[in-house]
Amino acid sequence: MTTFTVWKFDDPDGADRTVEILKNAQADGIVKIDDHAVVRWPVGRAHPDTSHGHDTVWHGVGWGAVLGLMIGTLFFMPVAGGLAGAALGGLAKKTEDAGITKDQLEKIRAEVTEGTSALFVVTEQGDLDRLGERLRGLHKALVTTNLTEAERSELLEAFGGR
Repeated sequence: MTTFTVWKFDDPDGADRTVEILKNAQADGIVKIDDHAVVRWPVGRAHPDTSHGHDTVWHGVGWGAVLGLMIGTLFFMPVAGGLAGAALGGLAKKTEDAGITKDQLEKIRAEVTEGTSALFVVTEQGDLDRLGERLRGLHKALVTTNLTEAERSELLEAFGGR
């Protein structure tokens, strides 16, 4: 089963540190990372910095589109006004069938602020108990959704991925 998760960290470097923990967990056979993206928002910056993991070529192409459009809409559109609402509404319409609601998207946008970071990650075949032990106390989960094969395909198709 594919899992889409967004974790928030209370400092700009927390997501980057957690990527290394996830990669170690993958090397130990605990989880398979399909793709990930990091949003880090240093203090004093108007917008966050982002980076995309491109974890696997085949999966990365499709998930990269999903993560890129999601992050772009959440953090690089105007924060107030009709345009922001329309953009978030459009994103929500594409993600709702995959179990990611408008409320969850608004929560991400509201909680990932200056001085924090977030890790957007798509995983498969995870031993969530063992992974949770490695990540305990490091983050706050903002969104976690298990995607059925149909939801996974719908989400990738909606964003132009495979």
